[in-house]
Amino acid sequence: MRFQKRFIVLGLLVVLVTVIKFQSAGEVLEEVEQFRGANIKEDVFSPMIAQSVNAKKMTVVLNDQRYNNDQNDIYMSDKLNIMVSTEVLMDGIRCAARLYEDNSLLILQGDTQVIMPLNERTILVNDRKVEVTEAATIHEGVVYVPLQPLRKALHFTLSWDMKNNAGNAVSTLKGSYLPSMFDLGAYGRISGVKDQGKLGTCWAFASLSAMESALLPEQNITFSADHMSMRNSFSSDQAQGGEYTMGMAYLTSWQGPVLEEEDPYGDGVSPNGLKPAKHVQEIQILENKNLEEIKEAVYKHGAVQTSLYFAPKYGFYYNKKNAAYYYNGTMPVNHDVVIVGWDDAYAASNFATAPEHDGAFICQNSWGDEFGMGGYFYVSYEDCNIGAHCLSYTNIESVHNFDRIYQSDLCGWGGQLGYNKDSLYAANVFVAKEKEDVEAAGFYATGTDTSYELYVVPEFTTIRSLRKGYKVADGMVKKAGYYTIRFDRSVRVRQGGHFAVVLKITTPGANRPLAVEYAKEGAAVPVDLTDGLSYISPNGKRWQNAEKTQKCNVCLKAYAKNVKKR
Repeated sequence: MRFQKRFIVLGLLVVLVTVIKFQSAGEVLEEVEQFRGANIKEDVFSPMIAQSVNAKKMTVVLNDQRYNNDQNDIYMSDKLNIMVSTEVLMDGIRCAARLYEDNSLLILQGDTQVIMPLNERTILVNDRKVEVTEAATIHEGVVYVPLQPLRKALHFTLSWDMKNNAGNAVSTLKGSYLPSMFDLGAYGRISGVKDQGKLGTCWAFASLSAMESALLPEQNITFSADHMSMRNSFSSDQAQGGEYTMGMAYLTSWQGPVLEEEDPYGDGVSPNGLKPAKHVQEIQILENKNLEEIKEAVYKHGAVQTSLYFAPKYGFYYNKKNAAYYYNGTMPVNHDVVIVGWDDAYAASNFATAPEHDGAFICQNSWGDEFGMGGYFYVSYEDCNIGAHCLSYTNIESVHNFDRIYQSDLCGWGGQLGYNKDSLYAANVFVAKEKEDVEAAGFYATGTDTSYELYVVPEFTTIRSLRKGYKVADGMVKKAGYYTIRFDRSVRVRQGGHFAVVLKITTPGANRPLAVEYAKEGAAVPVDLTDGLSYISPNGKRWQNAEKTQKCNVCLKAYAKNVKKR
């Protein structure tokens, strides 16, 4: 058996030498076909080559975005095609991708539409049939697509560097990949229009409608605005209204969302003990008035939550005939809606008062289907509030992703803390409920291009323990928002033991980069400063208790899985 293994390895080396002979670094990947002309049985040796590639660190650079195989986002198939997840495809190749009920993957880029049925080698490119070398496939709930067959349709070149075990794709697309007009409704990605009635629950409807859109068309779910507006950690009632930060706190703390059928809207009652139907693990906050970024979020991830000012008598700003709204005054926002599309050519003359330029977002309201065009209306790009505060729900997971969440910030991001510089350390200490593996942490990035380092202290005894953490992750996030970071390796903690999660956070240009939960003077937010141990430090060495010295909780959560369930 030992000699047999040696012959297999020797054979593989011969194949790889042949590969290298025909495939110099940087050549186009399609020339891998030359491997197959070297009197080699591809059904035997191609899988061996793929296994060798996947066993090492594999890297793919797509338009300067780097991905590797340690997160299971990419791999080399047995047919020697680079396979990438749809998330990588959207981010790196700049397109939108959604899986539909008939197991067909729809990919959009500008005026190009690609339909890739799973496990079929015939695809449609703008309704034209094209035979491809390998089909899209699904593994453990993740859809993977081969890059090579999509090069022409999605406008990129592709090469493979055998020496460095790396692929490289470069876009040849001229201009924006976004179309001039887009409507999520045309692709079955909008949930039904809701009616908030006389209650101040627009913020809840906007948040949940955006989430429902983010899950469509794969999952058609209606969430309860009643539960969100009545069972959050804030003391306001449904008549008082709310804002997007309340929704973020409710969702990221796993208080919801619950199903509409479990807590129907409008009866003034919300049952006890309801469990969330989904776990929200990532919410991105889009840059102020960045129209291109907002469009991109709608295109890739679904409806985007935003805020407007609606006057009690809004007729002066609203053209009822055209369902077109434009306000350019000084009043603050007082109403939340969701952006579901756009039209760059929508005429300025359609508005009651004409803005300077054409162009409008298509928005969904929560005033029933008698408002606007069946509940939808246009808002000028030049409206002073549209796009100033926007949320995109970019990662909504199953409730089985983790067994437990550890947290002390149920009211979420209420303020920011720092040492008048762009970085600091923060830590939260928790008591393990079971013997568990701590696998991830969640925190807010308060600005763009925020970098982070995460550490876990499995046995916390004194404040000095915070210097002894194991590094479990590092990286950078481009946008502000809430992020869940999965660790490079989990850390086991004992039942009843104290453990700590430590975060070093750096936000360029910020003096107070850390999100904290605190009670503002005169506010009715019931912040509990006794439910955990929060610490802050300028350098990771000198620590102080944030609850005692700053009257706040650090917004830093931990996620764990029960060892017994494995």
